[in-house]
Amino acid sequence: MGILGYLIVGLICGALAKAILKDRAVGGWLASLVIGVVGAIVGGFLGSALLGEGIEDFFSIQTWLLALAGSILVLVIYTAVTGRRKRT
Repeated sequence: MGILGYLIVGLICGALAKAILKDRAVGGWLASLVIGVVGAIVGGFLGSALLGEGIEDFFSIQTWLLALAGSILVLVIYTAVTGRRKRT
């Protein structure tokens, strides 16, 4: 998967991660993109290391699930380290 694929997957999975963890959501669409791309990389790495399956093609469900799981993990770690939470 190329750079453009990572950006698209990252933006969508970052937005989904922020929607799932509403109380931990920070930033706008750029933050979603960064969280999603980093999450896709982390999810692919952890999938390869733990399950023997990494990120594959753009249309693979495995790619999307690993990227989403990685995005959620990155968002949880980011808010735990910085202590930032969305104000209501």
